[in-house]
Amino acid sequence: MSGPQCCANPPTLSPGSGSGHVEQLGGLKAYVVGSQDSKLAILLVSDVYGYEAPNLRKLADKVAAAGYYVVVPDYFKGDPYAPENAERPIGVWIKDHGADKGFEETKPIIQALKSKGISKIGAAGFCWGAKVVVELAKCELIQAAVLLHPSFVTVDDIKGVKVPIAVLGAEIDQMSPPALLKQFEEVLAAKSEVDGFVKIFPKVSHGWTMRYKVEDEAAVKCAEEAHLDMIQWFVKFVNRVIKEAKM
Repeated sequence: MSGPQCCANPPTLSPGSGSGHVEQLGGLKAYVVGSQDSKLAILLVSDVYGYEAPNLRKLADKVAAAGYYVVVPDYFKGDPYAPENAERPIGVWIKDHGADKGFEETKPIIQALKSKGISKIGAAGFCWGAKVVVELAKCELIQAAVLLHPSFVTVDDIKGVKVPIAVLGAEIDQMSPPALLKQFEEVLAAKSEVDGFVKIFPKVSHGWTMRYKVEDEAAVKCAEEAHLDMIQWFVKFVNRVIKEAKM
């Protein structure tokens, strides 16, 4: 079960952050940003703190600048994890917000994107969101996946993946320790039919790509390196699928 590390360094949520806007999509509120004319979409699936985290929206804006239509759904429907609520610790909160529910709620969002003319979709999941994304990757509902400091993802999950997947993990991580990440790497190396990539970032902790302090230059640099790896994975595999379709 999620421990203290999973919930460390909570963000100050800001409903008005980011350069995009909030709209209804597939039955959920979502922060959306990027060109409506893009045929390529990226889903960013949050950690337990939800879609109003400023660093998450800042990343969504950065991904949109790379040419994608970006969607950050509010899977928790206005009820993100609140660490100050002692009567509702993470173990209780998560019973109302299982990743299996998030996976099911993503299906209408994907259909809504396709109805907008989107032809290819990548997805990145952070902590809690990684479990949602790996389920999408197992069912080929997306064309490429990135898991960042994943929570609850198992070796069997990785064995079931059917689309290109990158796993970006932390050296200091109780949820996905390096030994587990190495197992993911071994599984992917044996799956010649699926492109896979595993990278362990030294000296960082679970959640580092989202819950950094903007004034901490070293932390920002490590987070931005992971963000660039994520975007490059989508450029390589989501964009490539489009090019192949045109040939």
